[in-house]
Amino acid sequence: MSPLRLFRPSSRSWPWWAWLVLMLAVGLSEGLGRWEGWTGIEQWYGDAWFRSRGVAQPPQQVVLVKLDEATLGLFPDEPLVFWTPHYARACAVLRQLGVKVIGMDMLFSTSPEHWLSKLGGQSQAAREFDQAFRQELAQGRIVLAGMQSARETLLPAVDFLLPLPDFDLPRFIGAADMVPDPDGTIRRIGALPPGRPQRPDMPQLLTLPFLLALHATGQSPQAESWRFAGQSWQRDGELRPLVYAGPPGTIPGVSLSRLLQPGALDDPELRALAGKVVIIGASYGGMNDVHVTPYGRGLFGAPLMLGAEIQAQSVEAILSGRMLTTLGTSGRLAGAVLLVLFGILAWLRLDWPRGGLALLGLLLAAAVLGRLAFAGLALWPVAQWQAALVLAWCGVYGWRFSHGEREHQRLRRIFSRYVEPQVIETLLASPQLPQLGGESVEVTVLFSDIRNFTTISEQLAPEEVVEMLNTYFERACAVLAAEGGCIDKFIGDAIMVEFGMPLRQPDHALRAIRAGLALCDVARSFREWMTARFPGRALPEFGIGVGIHTGPAVVGNIGASSRMEYTAIGDTVNLASRLEGQTRILHCDMLVSAETLAGTGAVVRTGQTAVITVKGRVHPVSVAEVLAIEKGKDDA
Repeated sequence: MSPLRLFRPSSRSWPWWAWLVLMLAVGLSEGLGRWEGWTGIEQWYGDAWFRSRGVAQPPQQVVLVKLDEATLGLFPDEPLVFWTPHYARACAVLRQLGVKVIGMDMLFSTSPEHWLSKLGGQSQAAREFDQAFRQELAQGRIVLAGMQSARETLLPAVDFLLPLPDFDLPRFIGAADMVPDPDGTIRRIGALPPGRPQRPDMPQLLTLPFLLALHATGQSPQAESWRFAGQSWQRDGELRPLVYAGPPGTIPGVSLSRLLQPGALDDPELRALAGKVVIIGASYGGMNDVHVTPYGRGLFGAPLMLGAEIQAQSVEAILSGRMLTTLGTSGRLAGAVLLVLFGILAWLRLDWPRGGLALLGLLLAAAVLGRLAFAGLALWPVAQWQAALVLAWCGVYGWRFSHGEREHQRLRRIFSRYVEPQVIETLLASPQLPQLGGESVEVTVLFSDIRNFTTISEQLAPEEVVEMLNTYFERACAVLAAEGGCIDKFIGDAIMVEFGMPLRQPDHALRAIRAGLALCDVARSFREWMTARFPGRALPEFGIGVGIHTGPAVVGNIGASSRMEYTAIGDTVNLASRLEGQTRILHCDMLVSAETLAGTGAVVRTGQTAVITVKGRVHPVSVAEVLAIEKGKDDA
């Protein structure tokens, strides 16, 4: 037998080492989950869930106004730094259309008027170049973009700060900084940017999408906490996973050029912008404001996402209250314990190839559970649970491989005396091994004895007696082994055999009757051998008696510490022996108890029947002589 075909413990047992494997696997996986290097594996699953989901639901809160190639084509000779009059026209249209708030996802680090003054432009037109844009800023509907990192704070040009209502910079300037994970992917958002102002005179900015959400809901940027769609946010709270509404292009958008056309206020598509949050951002070829998102990773990743769309997706997530929740320590441990528990229950019963298939099934189940949880906006530690399963699988089969073959060899040594090698291999491959310490099992016991053995042995030399017994036993054991009988012992000229142990056989009663009939045939044919081997000796005719009874018996290793044997004891054994003795009185070859006949499930042809009383029993026993099993009724 290959060492890879490991033993299978009893289905009723849960060995101590299995608990150890469970605890170690769960504990080590929890340690892995807390390791920073493991985060990337969990993030891979989260990214996969986003890609598999597609568009969760059409965005309802935000619209993206794109500064695209079509818009650039309207004014091909004008540098973007001098586009403030066009932005003013677009913002005026949006304001008249009734949008809630406008976010400018571009940094106005300088003003055209400042540039013109440096070039010596002192005309009235040069001094009033940005006037229209400043007037729009004074309306309080526009939020400008700034930057705030740990090193510096970048604000729009002073010319655009002065018109802001009440010079309230924290209310009208949002930090457009994005917080990429170590792999460069944008997955998280928060109320504050990653940096804090180093100078005391610099204001603490909120992030651009968060500030836009506050404007849309009329909440104060000065507060310490806010609520959006039932979700509570703290000013200094940790960054949260960003629930994207969908892949790049999910946020509805219109070209900025349409806002600059005559009659824009009558455009039905533009009129649908009323009540929305609008973000104006760049969307033309060659720009570098594109970023990696969960949709841009993997073998089939989508294109990079515009920075302005990421801001818009963030606003949509905040306003809709769609936030991912994660499991705490107790939830992670409970999930790992349940999965590993199911795994160990299977692996204690399966050989390693099928155990490997079970492992794959459980790994897939963990992933399916994670995907279903993600549909409910919960992020479960799939990779951590899968690590626990792999560790437990290695632990179970590592232990079984190192200790199971030792158990195989021990069982082979014990049972090689009783059953054929092929029966031992079947026994080792069965889902339940015998309890060597003793257990109560229903078995069928067969006793067979040679008739007139004393008379025969008196007329033969001792070596001839041994030759006769060995030849007969060789033939008898062959037919007994063919029926899967366990040859317990030879008691002089008698044979004691059990069916139904150590290998469980549901048809053990029928097997015993077939074996008994085969023994009778062996005895008849053995007469010819006796005549040929001992001619002229006038020996009694060779014959046997067979007694069979079915019932409970205690089976296991029985004896002293210096000498033990695997055997069966109890009333069932005693009665089978008594029935064999009754065959001489009733002048038949084989007697079978009513309990054995009832357990055959076949049509057995019987001869004489009787109700007898045997020594050691108070109640009489119903017995029958068995002649044959009806043709076509014996099982295969």
